[in-house]
Amino acid sequence: MSDNRTRPLVVIAAFAASLAIGLLVTFWLLGGWSGATGPAAIGGPFALSDTTGQRVTEASLKGRPTLIFFGFTHCPDVCPTSLFEISEVLRAMGPDADKVNAYFVSVDPERDTPAAMKDYLSSFDPHLKGLTGTPDEVAKVIADYRVYARKVPLKDGDYTMDHTALIYLMDRNGRFVAPFNLKRTPQDAAADLRRYL
Repeated sequence: MSDNRTRPLVVIAAFAASLAIGLLVTFWLLGGWSGATGPAAIGGPFALSDTTGQRVTEASLKGRPTLIFFGFTHCPDVCPTSLFEISEVLRAMGPDADKVNAYFVSVDPERDTPAAMKDYLSSFDPHLKGLTGTPDEVAKVIADYRVYARKVPLKDGDYTMDHTALIYLMDRNGRFVAPFNLKRTPQDAAADLRRYL
């Protein structure tokens, strides 16, 4: 009798513990233990290539607010959904979209060549720029932005990528502000983004 009563409590306690661990990991990713009172230590020097072969560095972020999303072109669901939502926000901004940087940074440089990125992004708003690089260049920006990215082998010998799905909002000085919330109307998100112009 007592086993039947305690089993639900054990299940609830296990769920609560896993939820707490998840929240603590998110808190750490966003710089909760950085010891700084200002913005979290996210970002830093980087050098990647866009779909035209032009180099893009941290200096490219200066002067405009920037949205950065890390993903990969073979992503089945999260990436296309997030890129569509970013596209809707950029469309809602109208001419002000020209005053915003929007980057899709690959976590899969092995497959995401500039040509593959260009083809993939042709389905989304033209303000979205794809960035990729050598494995070392990509690993550096992933580390500096505290992105979780891991190759996951599939049964057929192929692989997918498990990765952080945050949209990073950087201010006009290239400093991290906060994760950008896309779970609202494009008009509301656009109004929020305009505050950083």
